Amino acid sequence: MEDRVSLYNTLTRRVETFVPNEPGKVLMYTCGPTVYHFAHIGNLRSYIEEDVLEKTLRYLGYDVKRVMNITDVGHLSDDGDNGEDKMVKGAQREHKTVMEIAKFYTDAFFADCRKLNIKMPDVVEPATNCIPEFIHMIEVLLEKGYAYRAGENVYFDTSKLKEYYVLTNHSEESLLEGVRDDVDVDENKKNKNDFVLWFTKSKFEDQALKWDSPWGVGYPGWHIECSCISMKHLGEYMDIHCGGVDNIFPHHTNEIAQSESYLGHKWCNYWFHVNHLNDKNGKMSKSKGGILTVSVIEEKGYHPLVYRMFCLQSHYRKPLEFSYDVMDQVKAAYEKLRRRVSSLAADGAVDEAVFAQYRTQFEDALANDINTASAITVLYDVLKADTNDATKKALAKSFDEVLGLDLTEPLPQKEESADSELAAWVAEMIGKRAEAKKAKDFAAADAIREELAARGVQIKDTREGVVWELTK
Repeated sequence: MEDRVSLYNTLTRRVETFVPNEPGKVLMYTCGPTVYHFAHIGNLRSYIEEDVLEKTLRYLGYDVKRVMNITDVGHLSDDGDNGEDKMVKGAQREHKTVMEIAKFYTDAFFADCRKLNIKMPDVVEPATNCIPEFIHMIEVLLEKGYAYRAGENVYFDTSKLKEYYVLTNHSEESLLEGVRDDVDVDENKKNKNDFVLWFTKSKFEDQALKWDSPWGVGYPGWHIECSCISMKHLGEYMDIHCGGVDNIFPHHTNEIAQSESYLGHKWCNYWFHVNHLNDKNGKMSKSKGGILTVSVIEEKGYHPLVYRMFCLQSHYRKPLEFSYDVMDQVKAAYEKLRRRVSSLAADGAVDEAVFAQYRTQFEDALANDINTASAITVLYDVLKADTNDATKKALAKSFDEVLGLDLTEPLPQKEESADSELAAWVAEMIGKRAEAKKAKDFAAADAIREELAARGVQIKDTREGVVWELTK
């Protein structure tokens, strides 16, 4: 188990051997959703990949504790300190209270996670539960000289740090231009990189959620919540912090700044970031208007796990381009794979030597910076292997602890490509063809194949028997 996993670490900008602070135990944090709208499938790509990371570590024998926040206050529309609060904006859009919006979209997010076989984190904490923790951290940062008050707000002073851009290798100017949609000058800031730890009514007089604080009635900035929630549940030392690449700056950069200034030591050793999901127009984003959700792809005839497989066929660090043409190909492959695995006979003895051989290959693929595409290739190799069905099914079931594709379950009837009447007819025709071949009446066998093809049914003779699929 030890020293076997290698991960790309954004902090060092290289793939390195993963060594947790405590042998055999992993403390892991993932940035959760801002629950002002439905999650789009670009957001969910990150959660799928983080789910695979967690399940890989568990599969390899680690004891994992994963914590995730729910952002229900403080996240402004440009990810920095400008624009409207996303939660207030959502409440105004739907004529509901902020808490009603938060409850509805939190429930919707976890419903999508269940459809995608994303495991619930061990701890899920809304930001509004942790106001005392936020206030305490800000008080300590003020006492240590890392924060200052201006215009009734409290700001983190980035000039106090020897190095602020620890997660990036870009210039200050390119980062600011590349990330923020709308960079307004905040006259209260001593330095343009400083960020708000606590807003008061001087920023938004009509803010829906407000709390008493030593600096006046107000609410926390977005960045502080992940620092405090992670420390509340994981302590002062964390192994892995996850998120999308768009979190690297400013969110994760600011988390490191405030957390390590507060603690006085290094906070997190490994930073795991998932790249964007793009369409032909670029990065998917809610700000562009219509969003592509799990419900939308379901309405278009795709099982949610088709999208999960679509994600797993690519590496998490590579940009992934979404198209319905590719989804159609993945859907056909997924349904064929699931029919193939679920039809394997489970009776018989598992060949333990073969099982160990392929499990090791599967583990090696995942341990190599979570290479899910290679892991899926191992699954296909198993299905082609010269071993019995019981061994193949046992391996598929084992692999699915990480892949999460419901491989050993039959496809729900509504998703089957053919109805029961057609399936019965195909089975009858395959039987007649087998009899014709046995009688060496190859002309009749060919005629049956052609009749099946005319109905859009393609058959294939395999070592395990005849398999079929619809071609139209």
